[in-house]
Amino acid sequence: MGALLVSPKGKKIRLSIQSYWHSLTSEEVIAFLKQLLRIVRGSIVLVWDRPPIHKRKAVQEFIQSHKRLVVFEFPVAAPELNPAEFIWTQTKEHIAGTAPHDKYELQANVYTGIARTRASQKRLLACLHGTRLSRFD
Repeated sequence: MGALLVSPKGKKIRLSIQSYWHSLTSEEVIAFLKQLLRIVRGSIVLVWDRPPIHKRKAVQEFIQSHKRLVVFEFPVAAPELNPAEFIWTQTKEHIAGTAPHDKYELQANVYTGIARTRASQKRLLACLHGTRLSRFD
């Protein structure tokens, strides 16, 4: 699970990631949203896709109980609009051609790819500019 945190004027971008070895639960989505609420002051405009986990009752109730969260959804089947998809694209490009011996080596390769993206404002901006959203053109 990942989020690009963009300052109101779009000058600073940060990356927040949480990963699991299993399919996400509502509790994990809520924990991620709590993390965002801790690290971001003021309102959070959360723009995300539409997997079933985002629609779960517990997640929706959490969002409703936190007025700082304003949620918009990407259209169905439009990953090209979602800047977070470009995080995964960059990570996949980084690990392409590797042959990890076990899941721990794979995890290390993935974390290295994510760290590379996280450390580069240029790469983070590329995630935004890779979309067709006019706000980031």
